[in-house]
Amino acid sequence: MSHSTVPRSRAEAQTKDGTTRAEGPSGRRRPEGKRKGRRAGRLSLRIRFGRDRTLVLMTVPAVLLVLVFNYVPILGNVVAFQDYDPYLSENGFAAMFESPWVGLEQFERVLADSEFWHAVQNTFVLFFLQLVLFFPVPILLALLINSVIRPRVRAVAQAVLYLPHFFSWVLVVTVFQQIFGGAGIIAQTLREHGRGGFDIMTDPEIFKYLVTVEGIWKDAGWGVIVFLAALSSVSNDLYEASAMDGAGRWRRMWHITLPALRPVIALLLVLRVGDALTVGFEQLLLQRDAVGPEASDVLDTYVWWNGIRNQDFSYAAAAGLIKGMVGLTLVLVANKVAHLMGEQGVYKK
Repeated sequence: MSHSTVPRSRAEAQTKDGTTRAEGPSGRRRPEGKRKGRRAGRLSLRIRFGRDRTLVLMTVPAVLLVLVFNYVPILGNVVAFQDYDPYLSENGFAAMFESPWVGLEQFERVLADSEFWHAVQNTFVLFFLQLVLFFPVPILLALLINSVIRPRVRAVAQAVLYLPHFFSWVLVVTVFQQIFGGAGIIAQTLREHGRGGFDIMTDPEIFKYLVTVEGIWKDAGWGVIVFLAALSSVSNDLYEASAMDGAGRWRRMWHITLPALRPVIALLLVLRVGDALTVGFEQLLLQRDAVGPEASDVLDTYVWWNGIRNQDFSYAAAAGLIKGMVGLTLVLVANKVAHLMGEQGVYKK
């Protein structure tokens, strides 16, 4: 049988010049140029690692820390479906294999507890207050500092705002106690002038506003750094061109500065919404005795007092798992809204 009469498979087809071309499963010929273009645009893993090995090695410690402290503990969520007793074995990890399985019993206990729903309510109230009162403050401060012409004044203002970020919550609460407490500077000054003193630190009615102000004072400087970094990428040519066209300061801010901040604002807003159920464990725990659990209990403190402190670890794991699932849902919803608004969010579409 001659060579020309040899039957060919469906994966190959003879062209006019005698060469063969690959065909798809349906028998249709795949464009050869596209296949070559795809292969030509890709580098092998070995070549990419050789090119970026320094950057890869730099990320190894951070990746290990994330794995050890963020992903490995996820395995411990299995105790939420058990009646976990760490004393069943000398090793707490081995006790997970000996503890009896109870299914969804722990979740039913959590959802049936009225204190849990009260903690959820306090958590969302604090979140919305901080979202409305706290989130815009770093943006406004960044715009204000960015408008300062002298670099030295700008650097000093930035350092003063950023300094409280390094303070512990113990120090922050102590400072506010010395100023707004019953024996604080303001109360003593009022008594010296014949007026009645006051004690904001022990007032449950305004406690939610107090913790919001404490958060602004401590962490607003961190947000300023992020927004100023975004503003540093804006070219001065845009401001000069708009000024030559007659745009004033407010119009330049509206049409140049704020659009440059939109991607960062959207990203931080999505992350803040995802972190809605975490509103400050240490800050609230330090002030719990002063205002009482009715005003200060949120999900994190609830898990601590009702689960970990009482060594009911399965109950605490179930409450924490519910919190994590709700937080993940909020991130996905907020990111979808960011996509609908034309922003990238946490990840692309």
